Amino acid sequence: MSNFVDCDRDQAFLLPPDLRDWIPEDDLAHFVIEAVERVGMSAFKVNHRGTGSAQYHPRMMLALLIYCYANGIFSSRRIERATHRDIGVRFVAANQHPDHDTIATFRRENFAAVGESFLQVLLLAKELKLVKVGVVSVDGTKLDANGSKHRSVRYDRAGELIDQLKLEISELMARAEALDRGGEEDPQALPKAVARREALRDQLDAARRRLESQAKARAEAERADYEAKVAARAARKGRAKGKHPKPPDETPRPEEQSNLSDPDSRLMRKSKHHEYRQAYNAQAVVDAGGSQLILGARVSNCASDRNELVADIAAVPAELGVPEMVLADNGYANGDEVASLAGINIEVLVATGAEGRRRRHDFRPLKAEMPAKEAKAEWLRSMAAKLASEEGRALYKLRQQTVEPVFGIVKAVLGFTHFSLRGLDKVAGEWDLVSLAYNCKRLHKLTLEMAA
Repeated sequence: MSNFVDCDRDQAFLLPPDLRDWIPEDDLAHFVIEAVERVGMSAFKVNHRGTGSAQYHPRMMLALLIYCYANGIFSSRRIERATHRDIGVRFVAANQHPDHDTIATFRRENFAAVGESFLQVLLLAKELKLVKVGVVSVDGTKLDANGSKHRSVRYDRAGELIDQLKLEISELMARAEALDRGGEEDPQALPKAVARREALRDQLDAARRRLESQAKARAEAERADYEAKVAARAARKGRAKGKHPKPPDETPRPEEQSNLSDPDSRLMRKSKHHEYRQAYNAQAVVDAGGSQLILGARVSNCASDRNELVADIAAVPAELGVPEMVLADNGYANGDEVASLAGINIEVLVATGAEGRRRRHDFRPLKAEMPAKEAKAEWLRSMAAKLASEEGRALYKLRQQTVEPVFGIVKAVLGFTHFSLRGLDKVAGEWDLVSLAYNCKRLHKLTLEMAA
């Protein structure tokens, strides 16, 4: 005869349950709650007047966001649902259930608190002697924006569509006048059709204005260089003057695009072997000394990493110290950026050519190997010599095994592959939140290993 454990779903608790009995002592929830306690209340956006309904405690809300992001729950609706269904989330939320609007609003308005918490977690790691800002690895990864690439429109095509929509609106208005005189069409359909076309026309018009503004800003940035070329040409005599330099163009190029859903995002692709996606370029500066913590995080809407190195290093909080050496792949190979960091005593090891080797038993057809071209720039030859040394090779190997696993964990373990928010500032705030959640998860693991 089978013997089963009794399963009575109607059995009431004899004593009130304590959620602490259901959460293991080494659970991430305890670490997140303690980490958030280090954040000062001045970092939060709070209704100090005390009017209206009572607010959820901001430290609880921040801990809720961090814990959920660390466990792959990003949507405000899913976070709200998890406060009822997930024991760990319910414990962090102190058995409270903020609705998704409250969660979304708090996330959108408290990125300053996220940044302060990011710093406090790193300072905690420094106090525990788990991180030392010495050698760091830098890399970027493309993450999908909250917008479809099919909502991107070219400057010239936007103008054509605006003209087309104006004609359609005029035709609809004429039909509406005919309807007033006794037509047979549905009187409710025409106003809605006109409103849809007017809304799209306004969106396209705004996209064209954005592109025009960007073109003017680009021309203004190029003006100093243009004036220098004009002055240099004027100083030369005779035929040595050469052609007159072209002045900066303040009009957008016809092929320039703007996305109607998220104008700050751009069409990007990981490499020439991948498709174009509407995305952002998420950057991370990772400790290569063993902790693999993210020391600096920022977001760019430029697909190339060529001009990101100095800004990435500047994202490392001054309270942690200044890196001594930076490791980066060949996407960051920019002499001006390397020289800027060298000027503040930061050594850079950046690849001078594409990385990767053919496998010994490669399935692809063999191709004739092109002879390697000698670098023309002096700094490239010097960098190649550094990387060719035994010490340089050993140091550069740290880049691949430190920063790239971080992106793998963020995408495959946390499950974060696209942003929920729109606009560069909000997306940058969300990337800070993702980096904070990763750091909490990583530092929690390191502290458990220390205690073992």
